[in-house]
Amino acid sequence: MQVKHLLLIAILALTAACSSKEVVDENLSEVELYQQAQTDLDNNSYTAATAKLKALESRYPFGRYADQAQLELIYANYKNAEPEAAKSAAERFIRLHPQHPNVDYAYYLKGLTSFDQDVGLLARFLPLDMTKRDPGAARDSYNEFAQLTSRYPNSRYSPDAKQRMIYLRNLLASYEIHVADYYLTRQAYVAAANRGRYVVENFQETPSVGDGLAVMVESYQRLHLDELAETSLETLKLNYPNHPSLVDGQFRPSVDEADNRSWLSKATLGLIESSPPLPPGETRANQDVQKQFQDAKDAIPNDLKPRDENGDVIEEEQHEAEGNNGDRSWFSYMTFGVFD
Repeated sequence: MQVKHLLLIAILALTAACSSKEVVDENLSEVELYQQAQTDLDNNSYTAATAKLKALESRYPFGRYADQAQLELIYANYKNAEPEAAKSAAERFIRLHPQHPNVDYAYYLKGLTSFDQDVGLLARFLPLDMTKRDPGAARDSYNEFAQLTSRYPNSRYSPDAKQRMIYLRNLLASYEIHVADYYLTRQAYVAAANRGRYVVENFQETPSVGDGLAVMVESYQRLHLDELAETSLETLKLNYPNHPSLVDGQFRPSVDEADNRSWLSKATLGLIESSPPLPPGETRANQDVQKQFQDAKDAIPNDLKPRDENGDVIEEEQHEAEGNNGDRSWFSYMTFGVFD
């Protein structure tokens, strides 16, 4: 049945798009335009209402209904599933009427438009996890609701905005945890630890703080940063003793440690190792960078290498020893060797 519903909605959307051009009578007065627009809004004819409100604003820019038409145009675009037009209309109203008694409504509709922007047709009919989707619109909505509650704390729309902000904050925190889990599976432990710490520092009082601490513990253990791992683990045990990662008081990683051996090593059960195991905290990428640096240094022509008094090339160890043991000038001491 869901597929039939989606097909029906798609057909209706195409039909509405083909007949979206609304012809507005040029002989209508300001009052008649406003009344017809109100009738269209009551009948959920948002395309027709949008056309009449735009005509009202353009024909009577200084009329008694001009400001109200601009305000209701935001609502008509929002209900007509045109988020960009709705936010543009809201920003225009806020810019032109910053002292209007109903400007808080424009802020509220702007945040509400971003709040519903990610909830498309598929999300309405399919069980999609919104915490795994791009949080751009959710972040915009949170910031816009924050502007409303900070500038107009006594607004009639502030209580609803605050409740939506709680939901959005939890959603953004959950998204960061999903990204951290992805980094764990890709063995990007530094990035995972940074994401976990970001959740702990910026999303306090959300359900994802415990997950952020668990990510930090696991990442630090993989990086062999024992002191940081132990500190994070103690914090996790103290504040979230029932966290799923704690089994009988012991930490259980969510991702098994990856087997980085080559296929030859796996096939021979480790009898033939293609490369020696990495030391703790070392990565293949770090070794590649060091090798590239050494290769570039070896490629320096002899004419450009430092020489001693006899004209012989100074080896790297000898050059470093002379640099450390030679007499330094007073300028070198004053600048802590920065200009040596």
